[in-house]
Amino acid sequence: MVSLSMIFISKEQFLEEHNKLSPSNLQATLALLNRFKEEKRPLIKDDSWCLDKLRIPFISWLTSMQKLDKKSTKKSTKKEIYKNYPETHYEA
Repeated sequence: MVSLSMIFISKEQFLEEHNKLSPSNLQATLALLNRFKEEKRPLIKDDSWCLDKLRIPFISWLTSMQKLDKKSTKKSTKKEIYKNYPETHYEA
């Protein structure tokens, strides 16, 4: 018996299987899969998705994206400090 994860499947099937196996914080969308495919082109050839080959790299990529999002959110909550420097006029 050949499991579904040992064969190449469509992106939609990959999404369905990944989401069945994943907790809610690692659920994916087609938009995320498209972005992953663009960023990791050498891994995916001809729209052929292999669950065994791509799921772990996808989860790693997804968690790193979540960490980046948290960092950018933290930066935006910090109070910006601007200093008002005196104007300097130069005569030519």
